[in-house]
Amino acid sequence: MCRNITELRGLEPAATAEEIEAAARQYIRKVSGITRPSGANVEAFESAVADVTATTQRLLADLQPRRQPPKTVPPLRRPEVRARLGLG
Repeated sequence: MCRNITELRGLEPAATAEEIEAAARQYIRKVSGITRPSGANVEAFESAVADVTATTQRLLADLQPRRQPPKTVPPLRRPEVRARLGLG
């Protein structure tokens, strides 16, 4: 498993669409070996990200609630990461 993907189930507040899409993008980067797809691969790459994002959203919606929150904070909830990405 990619060590950069954090658990999204059980977050308070719940995982955002942005966090789910970021995790999906990281997963697709890992399994494809492509960080930035070339023009020939952009459509397939982005389609895969959209598919994994939708599947992850359905999965999180269908799972029973956790008793404890995840041990790690997702990157997009860390101030230093948000600042680096220009998200404020």
